[in-house]
Amino acid sequence: MTLMLEAPDTTRVPARTAPPVWLVVALACAGQFLVVLDISVVNVALPSVRGGLGLDEQGLQWVVNAYSIAFAGFMLLGGRAGDLYGRKRMFLVGLGLFTLASLAGGLAQEGWQLLVARAVQGLGAAVLAPSTLTLVTSAVPEGAARARAIATWTAVGAGGGAAGGFVGGVLVETLSWRWVLLINVPVGAVVLAAAARWITESRAGDGRRLDLPGAVLVTAGLATLAYGVSQTEQAGWTAMSTVVPLCAGLALVALFLLAEARARSPLMPLGLLKLRSVASANVAMFLSGSAMFCMWFFMTLYAQNVLGYTPLEAGLALVPSSVAVIVGSKVAPWLMRATGPRAVAVLGTLVATAGFAWQSTMTADGAYLTAIMIPGVLMMLGAGLAGTPLASLATSGAAPEEAGLVSGLVNTSRTMGGSLGLAVMATIAAARTNGADTPEALTEGYALVFTTGAVVLAAGSLLMFAWLPRTRTGRTG
Repeated sequence: MTLMLEAPDTTRVPARTAPPVWLVVALACAGQFLVVLDISVVNVALPSVRGGLGLDEQGLQWVVNAYSIAFAGFMLLGGRAGDLYGRKRMFLVGLGLFTLASLAGGLAQEGWQLLVARAVQGLGAAVLAPSTLTLVTSAVPEGAARARAIATWTAVGAGGGAAGGFVGGVLVETLSWRWVLLINVPVGAVVLAAAARWITESRAGDGRRLDLPGAVLVTAGLATLAYGVSQTEQAGWTAMSTVVPLCAGLALVALFLLAEARARSPLMPLGLLKLRSVASANVAMFLSGSAMFCMWFFMTLYAQNVLGYTPLEAGLALVPSSVAVIVGSKVAPWLMRATGPRAVAVLGTLVATAGFAWQSTMTADGAYLTAIMIPGVLMMLGAGLAGTPLASLATSGAAPEEAGLVSGLVNTSRTMGGSLGLAVMATIAAARTNGADTPEALTEGYALVFTTGAVVLAAGSLLMFAWLPRTRTGRTG
């Protein structure tokens, strides 16, 4: 008999006074900003972490992987928990866990303490991230206003990833590596207090229960896949330490799908994947994430390893790109009203493709304007334009009681796409450089990465044009 955990049989918790919509959106976006920021902000601090805690290269890799694996593995569970037990409650639980883990990581005295803290951070982020988008879509009625709110959420999330290198560089150079984690504590505390005071509770429990077997299978499957992907950079794609977890993860995900087809109250109703808007937008999000996530990583490496920028200078160099993604996200709703979400998603992806193609022409003595700024602006302008309609389509057409799950699926698609894409691109770059570390060799490796990204995005634009629905609901096949 399938084990289930009872959820309260309540569809909405009465509130004293509805908070202003802008405040709910602002608090949800603040939570999303912290989650995305922590994916990238730690990268700049890794050399200092090695000196401070004595971690070797493998240990440093796990400072990043411990967070991303827990984040990807628990995302669907976090989204469904928000539907059943309350979106506000899960927002507070996730943010509280994330903030406490940030404090523990910033105060760590041993390498293992930092790794445990990063894993708990990832767990908190997995609970927090789906509720941020659900709070936005629940607070704003579907239509132009919701499109603008999702655009803000998309811009803030993308801005968090973009700001990671800059914020990390400033904190490491002016304070210490510990502050890339400790900075989350005061910000998290303020957002936590404001959310507890102003956000009203909502859920879609209606007597349903959390599917524990499904939760265990999908979490174990995604976490195992993420672990396998994380092994590729060090061991390669054909090593047993990579192949075994990848195969095991795929097997667990297959078992999850079989279990969901038979469950009375499935964690993820497979009927959701029959919705054209949900299925197509998530596949598009996965492909876009696989290329876009690499941009910040390899642009930072190019600036520092080839052009000789300091971490702070590299972060400053990417500020125009950070502004571009915000501009793209805010322009997208206006274009969506004029041409529809599919057209804007395709347009944004093509703009990003042009940026990747331009960046693939980089040289070892490139000038800032033509080697970093203009192609970076094109890539991130396109990312902002495409991200808003994709998130909007991915959350449309599903029933309100599935809002948290769909939000978790959006974040899972983007995170897993980014993790897989970064692993593949790192392998491609390493194969081209063949162990050489001269500026010319590194430039060739990075250039091939951006060429590959351009091909992926071009293919993604064709898929979006053919598969994304013309309408927002996308209930037709």
